[in-house]
Amino acid sequence: MQAWGMAAVGVAGVAAGGINAVVGSGTLITFPTLLALGCPPVAANVANNIGLVPGVIGAVHGYRRELAGQRRRAVRFGVASLVGGVAGALLLLRLPAGTFKAVVPVLIVIACVLVLLQPRLNRWTARRQGEGGADGGVPLWLGVLCTGVYGGYFGAAQGVLLMGLLGSFLRDHVQRLNAVKNVLTATVNGVAAVVFVLTTRVDWPVAGVIAAGSTVGGVVGARIGRRLPPNVLRGVIFVVGVTAAVVTIVR
Repeated sequence: MQAWGMAAVGVAGVAAGGINAVVGSGTLITFPTLLALGCPPVAANVANNIGLVPGVIGAVHGYRRELAGQRRRAVRFGVASLVGGVAGALLLLRLPAGTFKAVVPVLIVIACVLVLLQPRLNRWTARRQGEGGADGGVPLWLGVLCTGVYGGYFGAAQGVLLMGLLGSFLRDHVQRLNAVKNVLTATVNGVAAVVFVLTTRVDWPVAGVIAAGSTVGGVVGARIGRRLPPNVLRGVIFVVGVTAAVVTIVR
């Protein structure tokens, strides 16, 4: 990949790191960028997943105050995310590449719709804060597990899915739930990255550039992202995501 292409990947990584901390849809920025630069879909997904791990870890660090007192909750649902992430990563590697190429446009469109629906999900979450249970029980654990499978396989908007689940079952402040969401997405991305590193070929230069950009975005970019008008941010993600779906189909 030429220098300008790597620069574009780095910028996309910064944006994705910040977006993941706030919205949870950074893959809809980096993945289309890699496709546009000629990366095969599965290889792009692997490099993207590995590259975004430092960014989500940075987001966890940025929300460390909101994580106070939530260790038991994070561990409980972290186990579900770990198991789901491994399963999703293995599905990506074991199923034919053509399957991923056929499925990913649908997944991207679903992710885009979730991003657009996020304001309604947030309002619903706020209303439910006084109604949820203590730990969500088995249904929430299974929901987190299924989200982990999705995240290990592709991952776009898994943060939106998690916020919808956590807000539906738990009685807590949205920012505290967002902190747990970051831990769970970091777990899924991290364990999937380990599976990819051990079992398949990784485009390390691309993954490294994304990692550097997402680290900056995860720690610093979230502050900028919070200042952007939410509708503008969601609009950009939607346009980029739909473009990615079209590019994947055409290719």
